[in-house]
Amino acid sequence: MVVVLQPVPKCKTSSVLIPVVDFADPTSKTQIVKAYEELGFFKVVNHGVRPDLLTKMEEEATKFFALSQSLKDKAGPADPFGYGSKRIGLKGDVGCVEYILLNANNHLSSTKSTAVFRQIPAIFREAVEEYMEEMKGMSSKVLEMVEEALGIEPKEKLSRLVKVKESDSCFRMNYYKEKEETQAKEEIGFGEHTDPQLISVLKSNDTEGLQICLKDGTWVPVPPDHSSFFVFVGDTLQVMTNGRFKSVKHRVLKNIKRSRLSMIYFAGPPLAEKIAPLACLVPKQEDYLYKELTWSQYKSYGYKTKLGDYRLGLFEK
Repeated sequence: MVVVLQPVPKCKTSSVLIPVVDFADPTSKTQIVKAYEELGFFKVVNHGVRPDLLTKMEEEATKFFALSQSLKDKAGPADPFGYGSKRIGLKGDVGCVEYILLNANNHLSSTKSTAVFRQIPAIFREAVEEYMEEMKGMSSKVLEMVEEALGIEPKEKLSRLVKVKESDSCFRMNYYKEKEETQAKEEIGFGEHTDPQLISVLKSNDTEGLQICLKDGTWVPVPPDHSSFFVFVGDTLQVMTNGRFKSVKHRVLKNIKRSRLSMIYFAGPPLAEKIAPLACLVPKQEDYLYKELTWSQYKSYGYKTKLGDYRLGLFEK
């Protein structure tokens, strides 16, 4: 398969400060709300995830992507779960990326997730399962703090969506191989997009490449920090806050001579969950910016769109 390289707009060197939230700080919940209102994401420190688990995940994932192509292909092609390479989605989007996408919910079985686990040693599978539980806990904690800061009622209106066994969450590992010296142009590793779920939790190695798009359309780099996490607003949370929080558009460029490994946990609600602006935040329905939908409807629609499409447009009033 030939990957067609698209021109990459120059990334502005910016002094934009990435919001940093310390989970040990008693004011962290108000910091999260401010960060979500201003940028749509923040960095977490003092998150409580064991450093040795993070190291193990990075080491074992790197070993998997270093396997022969024939062995990796036994865990694919992605449908959407499983191993994939270059192809992103069903509408022709491509990138210089290899990935594993796993269903994070054991109650929602996936044969391709099982196929991936057959290709990796037990130590990696155990680490992945522990990591997903940690990410589920972190996602719940972030949403609980949002609930407290905004006075959302009833209690756990948001956080329960990722706690219940029916939660439709997933876990993705993206690997961007180091760039060949003969390639002078910047390459798109993963094209611009927003995340569709409630929130997404990103962890990467100490390699550059991640960029976010500011409200004025300027792309700015996000300095890597392999010991911290970045937590993004998803489209679903944008709907439930009636646009108070907006999902931030982001992308990854492959433009340096080091490989990049990213791990992203997408915290999603149950498939049948009705998604609409929260009545406690927007008492009058005539003020709703979005129509009611279910997560299943939005997820199905997302599969029919291109990566960079504005998916929420169909559901705006």
